[in-house]
Amino acid sequence: MKTRAVATACFLASAAGAALVAPGCRGVGPQTGSETNFLRSCDAGCGDGLACLCGVCTRACSAADECAALASGAECVAAAERPAGAACAASESAAVCDLSCGDDAGCAPLGASFRCQGGYCRASGGGGAATACPVTTLALGDNDRTVTVGDATRSYVVRLPESYTGASPLPLVLDFHTLGGTPADEAAASGYRELAEEEGFLVAWPQGIDGAWNIGPCCTTSRDVDDVGFARALVREVQSEACVDVQRVYAVGVANGAGMAYHLACNAADVFAGVAPSAFDLLAASEQPCQPSRPVTVISFRGTADTLVPYEGGAQQAPNGASITLLGAVGTFERWAELNECAGSPSAADGDGCSTYSSCADGAEVTLCTTEGGGMTWGSPEIGWATLKRHSLP
Repeated sequence: MKTRAVATACFLASAAGAALVAPGCRGVGPQTGSETNFLRSCDAGCGDGLACLCGVCTRACSAADECAALASGAECVAAAERPAGAACAASESAAVCDLSCGDDAGCAPLGASFRCQGGYCRASGGGGAATACPVTTLALGDNDRTVTVGDATRSYVVRLPESYTGASPLPLVLDFHTLGGTPADEAAASGYRELAEEEGFLVAWPQGIDGAWNIGPCCTTSRDVDDVGFARALVREVQSEACVDVQRVYAVGVANGAGMAYHLACNAADVFAGVAPSAFDLLAASEQPCQPSRPVTVISFRGTADTLVPYEGGAQQAPNGASITLLGAVGTFERWAELNECAGSPSAADGDGCSTYSSCADGAEVTLCTTEGGGMTWGSPEIGWATLKRHSLP
């Protein structure tokens, strides 16, 4: 066995004869190239004959012939690196086996939990792993997807950041476009695409029917559009295709899309840990009943000179012709403070114009960020995310 004073791994020569050496002790997903089959995060047992090495479940080896028994040409070789913070205290002389594959049958020697993905054998779920991640079927970057809701086929785009590995769960943000918008429009304008790359989370842009979202009497032409069902189905679908932290799913949006984010906080608080709407308000309770199943964090962004959705609220005619009553920015702020059982008074506005009720039930927060003289605004994704990421489902 070739040795170094670092963890070692088995590798298998490819059909072309090139060695596929595994970089050590990193969590991986549907990667291609020279990636190891370190499988899933762990801190103790793994089951299925796997060992917990460097914080991941994998198959250990101690000599070249042990890897050769898995497949002809496999060897124990030194791995090149370990990530910061990996649990590698006992791995200085450890070795693990890696196998390339052409199909699932090529992974059979590693056990029934292994599948061929991206040219390498990967395992997911079960066996005592801290988190069971599904085999990722999405590519890095943007993926066009559809999901069936009732009799309707709905579309969305979901993005995996370049840092995605599939080894540990990441937050998911649903970013809803404005009236008449598209996923591409919203991705270009909201700032969450760029922030997802910087912060390392997944983001999805749903497409509204006729470019609108159904939030009570506003704003789709048909009252039968099930956009809450669409959002729930979208989240479930992404969770089946990527490693999503189910406790940290959020909704953001602008104008009619912000109304949809509020609507999800009212009707799907069991799925969404927090929302960050911009340039819209709650409707009157008689028009948009809001009874969240738990306290839910809300951070909203409003401009005092918004001519489309007046800051003060009041009676308006929705684009679909319906008469609606907006609570206004402050009215919505106070309504969420009531719904979340917030105590005391909100903080004075900070330098970004943000005022917060911080003493709310179950640790929720309610924040209103006001831009004096500002019109319709997408708000600040950085400020919104800084609040959202502090909160998860109980």
